[in-house]
Amino acid sequence: MNTTLINTAAAATLAGGTPFPQIVAMLVEAGVESYQVDYLTLKKTFYDGSGGAFGTAITYEALPDVAADFDAPALRANILDSQQKNQHYRDFCTRAMQAGVQGYLAFLRGFRVTYYGRQGDQHTEWFPGAKPQD
Repeated sequence: MNTTLINTAAAATLAGGTPFPQIVAMLVEAGVESYQVDYLTLKKTFYDGSGGAFGTAITYEALPDVAADFDAPALRANILDSQQKNQHYRDFCTRAMQAGVQGYLAFLRGFRVTYYGRQGDQHTEWFPGAKPQD
C-alpha cells in the first residue's frame, strides 16, 4: 500500500471539498481494497486485502457520542446530503454518530458501504451508480 497517498486521501477527506469518488480513486491507486471507520476510537484502518493494514486518525474535536439506537432513515438522509450536496465530512460524521452509527466498512472492490450501530443494526449503501448483484 502507498501510505503517502493514503495519508493524502485521509487529509483531503478531513479537510472537506474533495468528492467521495475522487477519494475512492486515490485509495484504489494506493492499493486499498477496503477500509473501516470506527467512531468510538476516531480511527480509520485501510486494508489491502493481503494482510496489510494502515491507520489514520479522525482528528475532529467535539464530535458527539454515538447514539445508543440506530436511526436508519436519518442515516440515509445524511448519505443523500453527502451525495447530492457534497456536505463536509465533519458534518457527515456528526450526523452519522447522532444516528447511532458506531462505524462503517467501505468495500471499494464491492462498491458498497456497510454502516453498523452499537446493537448490531446495519445498513448497506451502494456507491452511486453501482447496482446490487443478483
